[in-house]
Amino acid sequence: MTTAVIGVLALQGAFARHGLMLDSIGSPHVEVRTPAQLADVDALIIPGGESTTMSMMLERAELFGPLAERLSAGLAVFGTCAGAILLATTILDGRDDQVCCGALDIDIQRNGYGRQVDSFEADIEVAVFGPPPLPAVFIRAPRILRVGGAVEVMAEFEGDPVLCRQGAVMASTFHPELGRDVRAHVAFVASLS
Repeated sequence: MTTAVIGVLALQGAFARHGLMLDSIGSPHVEVRTPAQLADVDALIIPGGESTTMSMMLERAELFGPLAERLSAGLAVFGTCAGAILLATTILDGRDDQVCCGALDIDIQRNGYGRQVDSFEADIEVAVFGPPPLPAVFIRAPRILRVGGAVEVMAEFEGDPVLCRQGAVMASTFHPELGRDVRAHVAFVASLS
C-alpha cells in the first residue's frame, strides 16, 4: 500500500465508515474539516451523505475554493454517492444554490433510483476487480445519465454507470464503505502509487 495520507471529508455523511475501511487496509488517513487540513493530504475521499447539505457546509467551512484548486491541480479524489454528485460537471436536479466541482465529466441526477424507501443492495461486476461481484449499497442513490469521452466506466447496474474514473478522480453512486468488501478502497489507494 501507498504511504500517501488520505483525507476523508468529515463535514457530514458517512465519513467515519470510510475511515474504518481505510484502517482495515492499513492506509493512513485523517479527517478533513478545514482548508489547512485539506492542504496537508495527498488524496481525498468525499463520502456519501446529503449533497445539498454537504455543498453548503463546504462553502461555510471555506473549503469549496481550496478543494476546487486542489482538484484542478490533480488531487486524487474518490467520491461516493453524494461525493459523486459534488464531483460532477452537471447536477440535473440540484438546488439553484448547490455547487459542484466539475472534476468528473458526468451529468448526474440526485435520488435517481428513488427516495429512501427505494434504497437497495445489488451485486455488481467490476472487471478490474475480478470475481466475485462487488456488493453495492444504493441509498437514495444518484443516477449517472451521461459520461464524457474521457470517463472510464468501471461498473454498471442495469445499464447505468455506477463506478467511474477520470484521471485521478473516481466516483461511485453506491456506498462501498457500508459493506465489508474493501476492493473499491484498495483500487483508489493503489491508484496513488
